[in-house]
Amino acid sequence: MHEIFGVTPWGFTALAAAALLVGFSKTAVSGANTVSLAVFAAILPARDSTGVLLPILICGDILAVLTYRRHAHWPTLWRLFPAVAGGVVVGTVFLAFAGDGLVRGSIGVILLVMAAVTLWRRRHAEAPGAEGDPTRAARVKAGSYGVLGGFTTMVANAGGPVMSMYLLSAGFKKLGFLGTSAWFFLIVNSAKVPFSVGLGLIDGRSLLLDAALVAFVVPGALIGKVAVNRINQRLFEQLVIAATVLGGLQLLLR
Repeated sequence: MHEIFGVTPWGFTALAAAALLVGFSKTAVSGANTVSLAVFAAILPARDSTGVLLPILICGDILAVLTYRRHAHWPTLWRLFPAVAGGVVVGTVFLAFAGDGLVRGSIGVILLVMAAVTLWRRRHAEAPGAEGDPTRAARVKAGSYGVLGGFTTMVANAGGPVMSMYLLSAGFKKLGFLGTSAWFFLIVNSAKVPFSVGLGLIDGRSLLLDAALVAFVVPGALIGKVAVNRINQRLFEQLVIAATVLGGLQLLLR
């Protein structure tokens, strides 16, 4: 792995701020951690940055589950997991052969397309279903988003915006959104660890850097928990979509 401890003090400060934002995104505005993804990839090589970031994301997932565990919609999760597993496998194969530029460009395009589709539906007043709508169309949509979510989360830890777009389109309100997202990413990110170790993205040195950064996730999560109570549903949805667009543009333009 790249010489991770060659990070300058300013670089470490940027990584610490990005870790704080991970905690905030997990308890307030899901998808905002695409900014963290961009910061980690700017300080570290893009491939190696995914291995350093994954344990930090898992720490944020644990904090989010502790905060919103009672609000998860498990039927939706069970519909998503098989498709996500397929996406993770495809993402692992892709990551083994693709260069950094192709990885970033592919994820950026996917995020922008997801945001555009969601905005188009809202503009045309397509009413979302009830949370966890079990219709056949909903199952097909869950499968499509699940594959994309698994793929993006494996290759760039960028599955948050894809799942955000799915949960918004499925009609989830703020707490149901956060609770379902929290459990989803705790399970999926934990399942990714063996794949990341096998690809050489997680090793002893990356874990030492994680140990220095993980403490910054906790205050971020606490700030998010306070902030989410001050955000109404409409603003919440707007922030999620804005974070998705920003993340997609960062990946394409970096």
